[in-house]
Amino acid sequence: MASGDLRAELECSVCLNIYTDPLMLPCGHNFCRVCIDHVLDTQEGSGVFFCPVCRKRFRSRPALHRNITLRNIVENFLSAQQDRKESGVFSTHCVDPPVPAVRSCLHCEVSLCDKHLSVHKKSPEHVLCDPTLSMESRKCSVHKNILEYYCTEDETCVCTFCVAGEHTGHKGHEMESLDEASEMKKETLRNVLQKLLTKREETEERVQSLQEHRRKVEEEEAGDTERVTALFRDLRRRLEDLEKRVLRDISGRAERISISIRDLEIKKEELSRKLRHIEELCNVTDPLTVLQESDTGDLCDTEDGDNEDRERHEELLHDGGGLDVAGVLHKGLSRIIMEVNVYFYLQGAADILLDVNTADNYLQISDDRKTVSMGAVYQTYPDTPERFLYCSQVMSSQSFSSGRHYWEMDVGRSHQWRVGMCYPSIERDGCASIIGDNNESWGLDREDDEYMATHNNDWIPLPTNPCSNRVRIYLDYEAGRISFYDLCDPIRHLHTFTTTFTEPLHAVLFVRDGCIKICGGNQVI
Repeated sequence: MASGDLRAELECSVCLNIYTDPLMLPCGHNFCRVCIDHVLDTQEGSGVFFCPVCRKRFRSRPALHRNITLRNIVENFLSAQQDRKESGVFSTHCVDPPVPAVRSCLHCEVSLCDKHLSVHKKSPEHVLCDPTLSMESRKCSVHKNILEYYCTEDETCVCTFCVAGEHTGHKGHEMESLDEASEMKKETLRNVLQKLLTKREETEERVQSLQEHRRKVEEEEAGDTERVTALFRDLRRRLEDLEKRVLRDISGRAERISISIRDLEIKKEELSRKLRHIEELCNVTDPLTVLQESDTGDLCDTEDGDNEDRERHEELLHDGGGLDVAGVLHKGLSRIIMEVNVYFYLQGAADILLDVNTADNYLQISDDRKTVSMGAVYQTYPDTPERFLYCSQVMSSQSFSSGRHYWEMDVGRSHQWRVGMCYPSIERDGCASIIGDNNESWGLDREDDEYMATHNNDWIPLPTNPCSNRVRIYLDYEAGRISFYDLCDPIRHLHTFTTTFTEPLHAVLFVRDGCIKICGGNQVI
């Protein structure tokens, strides 16, 4: 195929230039990586993807595959074009205009075009090579003969006199023809080339995977930005409400004192009125007038409201010297943090449901699969390999092998229980299968008003007892953490187990009396 025809086959139909890092669509057409990425990015806005050449449509953004064979052809073509253009060797016999040489004769030390070469190469003594301007470099520097052999010991090219001569330093050395030595070196270079190609392909795969990951991250960033913006907008609103409430409480204290002063001033005026009236009666000389005064009983009632006034007075004077601003702020901020922890979740995560096929026969599971209770009647559940036997325990139907999740339980109607997480490989028969008594589970235990965290039969007493009837379990699978919280106000952390998880995890509940109810669950940010 002529060079011009080959070049036409190697042109990208988008940029009309020689392919650069060619990629192939599923329909078989090839394009430069940058060109087809730009085309698909443009089409992504309309949601319709198609080949720019054959217009074949694709349901989603098509996968792109590197065309290594085409890439190698392009590189060889460009290399050949560059070599011919840059050699700068012209035919010795074609002066006007100069014609590029195709071969050089080392014997005659001339360069030849196709026309002169057809006559020149008929003579056997002529030695032809690729076009070169430096013919001396292809001759022995000592004997000025053509280099014909390769000395493997000295790693240099030599002539026939170097091989046969007594004083050349190459006598007795192993010699190879230039073609043989060249092929061996080429083989070594091909191995190196293959390794470099492999490394470049690995690098390209990393670039492509990171580009795909970047697109996903950018999509996630948009959602996260919207959620975080909404969160901080809500936080600002809550903080403003807290500020108004605290300032109102601060100013309200002085206002209450002002109201008490006003009430006392009114009472003082009333007392002054009574004083004046009594003084007037005391100065009356007519006994009948004094005795006939109708409101003397009211005038003589000096104890009216005194106790209440004294208590209010003492309360206002001895209220600690001021409002406990730090305490009010701490309580308000703690409530805000609790509400953010509780309500700012990603949507779409499934609630925890209990798996009846794992429930011990003495346990009763509610119809909504949210509540487990200890019953007095032995249940005739079907025999299943997943069922716990003689350990009052049940697992969730859902398992978690990635992500961050939480769920909450109402434990107020039971006095002896354990809640936690376990692997599906946990034993199903006997006491050794109870949460925390083995290496396949992690639990929070309550018994005789004592609370402990337990794993692999290792008991960790909790420094303080939970003060609410609700417990939260939080799982961060990738970080290897299972945490327990008491949902008091504010929420209190109880204990965290840290490990490397090797299996999916199920929620698991153990109950000896009363019942435990799952209140909800979610996937968290």
